[in-house]
Amino acid sequence: MKIRPAAVAGMFYPADAGELGASVATALGRASVEAVAMSSPKALIVPHAGYIYSGLTAAFAYAAINPAAIKRVVLFGPAHRVAFYGVALPDCHAFVTPLGQVRLDQAGMQAALDFPQVSLNGQAHAEEHSLEVQLPFLQTVLSDFDLVPLCVGMSEPESVAEVMSALWGGDETLLVISSDLSHYHVYEEARMLDRMSIDALLAKAHDLSHDQACGATAINALQLLAGKKNLTPLLLDYRNSGDTAGDKERVVGYASIGYY
Repeated sequence: MKIRPAAVAGMFYPADAGELGASVATALGRASVEAVAMSSPKALIVPHAGYIYSGLTAAFAYAAINPAAIKRVVLFGPAHRVAFYGVALPDCHAFVTPLGQVRLDQAGMQAALDFPQVSLNGQAHAEEHSLEVQLPFLQTVLSDFDLVPLCVGMSEPESVAEVMSALWGGDETLLVISSDLSHYHVYEEARMLDRMSIDALLAKAHDLSHDQACGATAINALQLLAGKKNLTPLLLDYRNSGDTAGDKERVVGYASIGYY
């Protein structure tokens, strides 16, 4: 069985299993205390920076789900390392983190490969962090699940929405879009720009730019489908790196948004 090893353990999150588990549990515990009780979301937008920067905001997303119902996670994240057209699936059977293996849903991957815009591309996944950093949270919150990990390259939202719709599933399937917001503005400017982006999403716009969100393509795809399926987005948490572990001169914005 071919396994994709952890690429960013020790950089974006702790490489030691005990330390990683404690870090995730602490963030989830804090988020659970502060979160507003709602029904479980069908889809989430979750940030993907290092845990010291965006881990708490990510925890608000994962604390909101009903783990008992979810058996499959369809995860979309933007490509940061490799340039390619379309959407890439990994050429393996499992991902691994310090918390253990995550099975890949081979049937779901095969269904995605029926679309011409989807291909197997192990290189696109090998060093990509936007998907990997979501896994320890999912491993902690969900007792048993399969994963369909999709890395989004140069593509149109409508093309990604076509694949997303095919993998939509029922209550057993959670969709996760991995994305940060604005990058490298001063603190107050970043807050203003991110508030505009969040307001646009909550108003069900589907034309975010990549300056507004690095995962804009998949976000816009989700927005298109959310409108058709009568889902309502709700902001679960927002902060930026100036609020967590960075300075306020060049910050990155993070939001968790649930779709209900």
